[in-house]
Order: sequence, then C-alpha cells, then structure tokens
Amino acid sequence: MTDPISDMLTRIRNAQAVGRQTVGFPFSKIKFEILKILKQEKFLADISKKGRGNQREIEVSLKYKDERANTPFIQGLKRISRSGQRIYLGRRKLNRFVGEKGITILSTSQGLMTIEEARRKKIGGEVICKIW
Repeated sequence: MTDPISDMLTRIRNAQAVGRQTVGFPFSKIKFEILKILKQEKFLADISKKGRGNQREIEVSLKYKDERANTPFIQGLKRISRSGQRIYLGRRKLNRFVGEKGITILSTSQGLMTIEEARRKKIGGEVICKIW
C-alpha cells in the first residue's frame, strides 16, 4: 500500500456504501489525527484504538442520518495531496476555500487542522483531504 490515508478514506467510503456501523484499519498517528478532526466536526460517531504494539488498529463508528443506515452522514471524501503530487496552500490563498461545503484538512507546522483554523492562525500548509 503506497498511500495509507487514501486507503483509510476508501475504507470509510465503502463501509458507508454497504451500511456498516463500524470500520477498522491499521493504526498510524496521522490517520488517528485526521479521524479526531472528523469526530470534532461531527462527521463520525466515535473512534477508538485497539490492540498493542504492531497489532494496533483504529476502529471507527460511522454516523448515519437515519436509523436504518441508508443515508451516510459523510457524502464524499477526496484525497487532495498525494505522494506523486503535493498540493500546498500559502496563508494568503486559504480564503478561496473557506465557505465551501464540508471541511478541508491541512497539515501545517503546528499539526493537522481544518482550513478555518489555519486561516485564523494565519498559517498555510499541505492540503490532505476534503470531506463533505
């Protein structure tokens, strides 16, 4: 697997397409931080770490708009910056993306954050993904 973040987003997308309540994948710090942001923004119900050492996993409880799990809360996930093409935004270009539906996650010198937080702190960074 060359891009673990794309793999995580694809697993979430596929799990919601078939109506699963939970989905799991191997643990990494960056994936866990992205999921914490998604939980703060109320796109996910819950996240938890499982296991020890090399067997650690992340388990995510997905959120749906209805009780029968027909309509997923996350309508779309898109990986922006990839290993073959990195996309960076300076602090002056962040205003173009504010106000769009959903959230955009940036990797900055101060850690992962949404584009709105980065705009308030006046810092730019690498665009990781967009969720709506």
